[in-house]
Amino acid sequence: MSVRVAGCDPGTSSLDVVILADGEVCAEARFAPDEVRRDPRAPIRWLEERGPFDLVAGPSGYGLPLLPAARCGPRERELMALVRPGDDAHGVGGFTKLVEAFCESALPVVFLPGVVHLPTVPAHRKINRIDLGTADKVCAVALALARRPGGTFCLLELGSAFTCCLAVERGRIVDGLGGTSGPMGWQSAGAWDGEAAYLLSPLSKHDLFRGGVHDVGDEELARLAFREGCVKAVASLRACTAFAEVVLSGRLIETQPALVARLRQDLAGASELESLPGASMKHAAQGAAVIADGLAGGRWAELVRGLELRGASGTALDHLAHPRAGG
Repeated sequence: MSVRVAGCDPGTSSLDVVILADGEVCAEARFAPDEVRRDPRAPIRWLEERGPFDLVAGPSGYGLPLLPAARCGPRERELMALVRPGDDAHGVGGFTKLVEAFCESALPVVFLPGVVHLPTVPAHRKINRIDLGTADKVCAVALALARRPGGTFCLLELGSAFTCCLAVERGRIVDGLGGTSGPMGWQSAGAWDGEAAYLLSPLSKHDLFRGGVHDVGDEELARLAFREGCVKAVASLRACTAFAEVVLSGRLIETQPALVARLRQDLAGASELESLPGASMKHAAQGAAVIADGLAGGRWAELVRGLELRGASGTALDHLAHPRAGG
C-alpha cells in the first residue's frame, strides 16, 4: 500500500512542511512568519498542488488528542493556542488564523497531542502543568526514534524562542520540561519565578517570548546561564529516568553553532539529531511527517504505536490544582 503524507511545524521562525511518499522525503517547503500572517492559505495551496494525501499532520500548538480538523471547533482551536480574549498575542495570532485555514481546507488534517495529553507520562508529573512540551516537541521525539527504535534518551530541543527537555524511555515520552516551564530559551525566560510573575503582572502571551538570551544585556553571562540551565534540566530529568544519551535538536543548531558546540561539551558529548535522508526543514516538521506516515499505516507505524498517541486524552488544562483554575 502506497502512503503519501505531510507534516507541519509552525515554529516561531518559520512554518516548515515536509511531504513523505512511502516514508521517503519527496518535497518540502519553508514559509516565513510574515508570509503566513499575510496569507494563511499559502501553505495549504502548496500542499493541495502536491496531493492527494492520506493524512496531513497539521499545526497543533499545545495539542489536541488526535483530533481530525473536521471536528475542530472554536473551543478546540482555543486550546491549541491558549490565548486569553483580548490579548494581542505575539507569535500566536498568525497561528490561530493558520489553524482556521487548515480546518476550512479539504485536506485530511489531523491535529497532534502535546506531551501533557500522553498516557505514557505518569499523572503525578502533570499536576499544575500545562507546558510539558508542545505538539512539535512530540514530533521531534518521533524523528529521533526513527534512528533509535524503542530507544531511551533525553531530547533537548533548542528552538529559536524556547528550550524544551524531554525524557524518552523505551520509545515512550515519560517526562518533560516545556519551553515555558523549563530552562531559558534564546528569546524566552523559560520557567518564571513566581514573584517576578506577580510583580510584572498582568502578563501577556508576548511576555512568554521575552527574557531569554536575546534580552540579557551581558552576552557572555546570558550564554553561560543558557548552557547551565540546559545542563540542569537534563540532570533533573535524569534523576527520575535513567537515560545515557542526550540528543540535541532545534533551530539553534543552525543559527548558533558555536553555542551548541559548547553545550555539547557541557553535556559530555551530546549528539545532534539526524535529519531524514533528503530533508533540510526543521526537525519537528520532519517528525510530524513521520507521525502522519505512522498514523496512516506506513513505514513508521510501529514507531507511532510505541508513542501511544492514540491513547492521548483530555486537555492541556485538566491538571491545574489552583482554585482559580476551576477545579
